[in-house]
Amino acid sequence: MEGKEEDVKLGANKFSERQPIGTSAQTQDEGKDYKEPPPAPLFEPGELTSWSFYRAGIAEFIATFLFLYITILTVMGVVKSPSKCSTVGIQGIAWAFGGTIFALVYSTAGISGGHINPAVTFGLFLARKLSLTRAVFYIVMQTLGAIAGAAVVKGFEKSRNFELLGGGANSVAHGYTKGSGLGAEIVGTFVLVYTVFSATDAKRSARDSHVPVCMLIKCLIIFLSLAGSC
Repeated sequence: MEGKEEDVKLGANKFSERQPIGTSAQTQDEGKDYKEPPPAPLFEPGELTSWSFYRAGIAEFIATFLFLYITILTVMGVVKSPSKCSTVGIQGIAWAFGGTIFALVYSTAGISGGHINPAVTFGLFLARKLSLTRAVFYIVMQTLGAIAGAAVVKGFEKSRNFELLGGGANSVAHGYTKGSGLGAEIVGTFVLVYTVFSATDAKRSARDSHVPVCMLIKCLIIFLSLAGSC
């Protein structure tokens, strides 16, 4: 009997739990399988002498340039067609936005973090995920990339066609107010930044592979939901 009791005890304790469960998980720091990065300094002069800093800015410029170039041409192609059935339609535009973000984030995440949007950069700065120096540099490069992308599209489409098609810009649909459009943009931007924070949370495993997929799904949902009002 003593031998059997010993076997039972051994069997019950042979495979210990890898992760603490319930309230015990809150008191055992050694059970964490992640490490929270320290807050970024407000100003880091050493970044200005690092090649990786400028390489990240170039990556943001190229990514934003390609994003604007592809998406504006897609929107203008749908707008200028007399029949929406002969174009990719609203779903095609959503896939153009989502697919482009998917590819660009996957390509630049390891270089610059794949922000491609000043709202994402500003949100990460407020969360102390990057310094003020890097945040300002990213926003400047993203803005220049967006201007360059739109300028190339305008050069291909000629100024007259570009202006007639509205430059691929959104407008408030009939029946909606400007306040409704503003509210829709605020909600969409919140979902964008929330998705980035959730997908890059240090507590998640395999974060690098999840981020592009999350951004793809997010873009599809946001664009399809806002297409009727903007």
